[in-house]
Amino acid sequence: MSKNGSEPIKLVVTPGEPAGIGPDLAIATLTQTFNAQLLVIADPELLKERSQALGADITINDWSRTRCFVKGHLNVLPVALKRRCRAGVLDSDNASYVLETLEEAVRLCESQEFHGLVTGPVNKAIINQAGIAFSGHTEWLADRTDTEKVVMMLATPGLRVALATTHLPLRQVADAITGDLLIQTLTILDGELKEKFGVEQPVISVCGLNPHAGESGHLGREEIEIITPAIEQARNQGIDARGPLPADTAFTPAMLDGVDAVLAMYHDQGLPVLKHQGFGDAVNITLGLPVIRTSVDHGTALDLAGSGSANPHSLYTAIQYAEEMAARIT
Repeated sequence: MSKNGSEPIKLVVTPGEPAGIGPDLAIATLTQTFNAQLLVIADPELLKERSQALGADITINDWSRTRCFVKGHLNVLPVALKRRCRAGVLDSDNASYVLETLEEAVRLCESQEFHGLVTGPVNKAIINQAGIAFSGHTEWLADRTDTEKVVMMLATPGLRVALATTHLPLRQVADAITGDLLIQTLTILDGELKEKFGVEQPVISVCGLNPHAGESGHLGREEIEIITPAIEQARNQGIDARGPLPADTAFTPAMLDGVDAVLAMYHDQGLPVLKHQGFGDAVNITLGLPVIRTSVDHGTALDLAGSGSANPHSLYTAIQYAEEMAARIT
């Protein structure tokens, strides 16, 4: 329920790549009880075909016609595939379908009909093969909502990791890290931890970029010239940012004690640690957007699509996070 208890939280779910396990996971939501009302944006025929492969008995409610949620039904806003889909087989013709489902989801959230968006996994390569520039949900959503800066954060029980840079080749990371970027990132992270996670005074550990946080400049000067000044500026603004810390010790239990989030400098500095700790029980959250967005912590798993072996727990977790975040601000 929303904070004032007057209405249920309503969430939009986009299954993502139709050839992957996203449709399987959407169907699996029928086996769980959520406080939120869920609307799946997908091709109904895809969902029916996948449910038959899974041996699942589902009834679809066309929400676009009824405009109401039917308990025990899979409530669906239909978007048609461009070409019939086979489980496990990618088709670039359906890349635009994936983005169309996202577009519909954002539209429903921007209209305030729905309180948040939960996304399934997409295949970036097949979207790019279709001639559509796409580096990930995070960047697409920022562009779609005209948001200057967003922050990618993954969370699992006991650990939250935010990223200063997201989907960049490693050789581009150092040039991308600037004082302004870090100040923006820390400001968004601090504000969202307060507003959407209920952390009154967030403590944020900031990793260095280089081994041993630069070893006093002997292994790189980014910590001295960029990261430390940005941390000091953030602290002057009332943000409890600490570091820069060597990444190889920043995630030890003693260093995480009392810390609400860790800011890593790049994707594979922070996320391997988080996924090692909580894979399947983690959620990807985009901070700084005008809409709530959470996502699964895994990929499309083409080899599992339609097999009944996909683990839906990360989607369940993403739904629960989105509901809790929405309830705090609604």
